[in-house]
Amino acid sequence: MLKDQTAIVTGASRGLGRAIAIRLAREGAAVCVNYSTNFAQAEVVVDEIRAAGGQAFAMQADIGDPGQAEALVERACSEFGHLSILVNNAGLAYRATLDTFDVRGMERMRRTNVDGLIHVTRFAAPKMREKNYGRIVNLTSIAGFGTALPGNAFYAATKAAVTVLTKRFAMELGGHGITVNAVAPGFILTDMVKDGRTPEEYEATLERMRKNAMTGRTGEPADIAHAVAFLASPASSFITAQVLTVDGGRMDYIAHG
Repeated sequence: MLKDQTAIVTGASRGLGRAIAIRLAREGAAVCVNYSTNFAQAEVVVDEIRAAGGQAFAMQADIGDPGQAEALVERACSEFGHLSILVNNAGLAYRATLDTFDVRGMERMRRTNVDGLIHVTRFAAPKMREKNYGRIVNLTSIAGFGTALPGNAFYAATKAAVTVLTKRFAMELGGHGITVNAVAPGFILTDMVKDGRTPEEYEATLERMRKNAMTGRTGEPADIAHAVAFLASPASSFITAQVLTVDGGRMDYIAHG
């Protein structure tokens, strides 16, 4: 499905990014595995891809820094000759309420979740325009639609921004053969959902999320990778500016009536 395609997956050393990078490689894409701090985990991903016969390399880049974001894109193009797929997956989660809000935590999260996405996309877009082809897939979240999970209001704000940027970038790039879509995961079992929770809080959250999903289960990284792989493929050529919700049918949205 992705033979002769090349991809950058940001934040690909673990969690959703890892699953997405491996899935794209399995479909035939050559993959740049971006990471911020954990070289060892990124190399494990690269080794797994290569062991299966795929092509990959790892590159450190803090995408919140414009210079590093540009270097990431340039290196991928140098290694692979061109760039056809960008998956903006890198993200941070900062949990707080109005009473516990900290400006530094918010700025750090926004720098990656929003600014980083903008930086990588604006450097990748000209490379895709050269070929009149590209697939950009952004990872947003159902939090941005307004779920009731405690403590995620500010994270949700950054993901709502991703949703808006997805639609606006699709408008700007559509005439150049480039589609821009987003996947909105629900509650997926990754390291991120454990961060900031005690084991007891984590188990209680899992139980609540299972009850809130029509499917009666929480999600796995592979559930998201499946959706991204489709939107990154040539088969999705007439789909753009869309947000695909992958949440098992969550029912705990904030509402009034």
